[in-house]
Amino acid sequence: MRFFPNLPAVRRSMLAPIVGLSLALAALQPAAAAEGVSVFSDPSKIAAIGGSITEIVYALGEEKHLVARDSTSNYPNAALALPDVGYMRALSPEGVLSVNPTGILALHGSGPKEAVDVLKKTSIPFIEVPEHYSHEGILEKVRIVGKALGIDAKAEVLAKELDAKLTSAEKLTASIKERKRILFVLSIQGGKILAAGAETAADGMVKLAGGVNAVEGFSGYKQMSDEAIITARPDVILMMSNAGPPVSDDELFGNPSIASTPAGTARKLIRIDGGYLLGFGPRTADAIHDLAVSLYGAEVTD
Repeated sequence: MRFFPNLPAVRRSMLAPIVGLSLALAALQPAAAAEGVSVFSDPSKIAAIGGSITEIVYALGEEKHLVARDSTSNYPNAALALPDVGYMRALSPEGVLSVNPTGILALHGSGPKEAVDVLKKTSIPFIEVPEHYSHEGILEKVRIVGKALGIDAKAEVLAKELDAKLTSAEKLTASIKERKRILFVLSIQGGKILAAGAETAADGMVKLAGGVNAVEGFSGYKQMSDEAIITARPDVILMMSNAGPPVSDDELFGNPSIASTPAGTARKLIRIDGGYLLGFGPRTADAIHDLAVSLYGAEVTD
């Protein structure tokens, strides 16, 4: 679940605590801060933190540089052979440093802050890649990763290829006049719906696929009242598969607030793999296409 920085309750229940942080601090030798670099002087052993970062490295054909990944980096399958240094939002300095990397390439939002601060104070170069849930944000990631590895020209080729694919995918719904209202449900806790507001990966994806986020008035992921769910009037419920505690169709549509919406009446639910749907990486154009087709069917113009 690499996409939800504003979920303290979920984090407490699903993420392992950072262990031995004081030991890591004590073990570190004084070194010049490695923050602020944009190119690795030695890219031979890179620890990639963030699923989209790992995907980009593989899409560039530069996986030979990788010595480790985080637990959200499960695509392509070949990446699973790399040592796993832990969940990107629950890193331990010991875990990352145990693979003796010559550089750390981390998606913005990696954490916790204390662990990242420790890693940034080592002599190992730490490059943070911004995360923007948009077409341009994906291209920016590719260019930054390419620059970090010293392959700017190769990265530009991939960026142009993805730019064309993303543009084509976004055009699929250009002629749609009646946009579907989408409610992205992250989870159901105690009968309460945890949904995606603005400035989230889910919100960005819904817009790219020609939909409208049914939620208004807040950013991040928050629990919604029954009244707010009914007022949102979603036409479709969107959920992730292969991520977090499973929620059955019966549990979802048995929720009184969901049952009172157009989506509940029609039992309209779309489930898509979480990393594929919300990764904002090399596969996002395909995910946009798949979501658009699921939303609009024959109305989509290929």
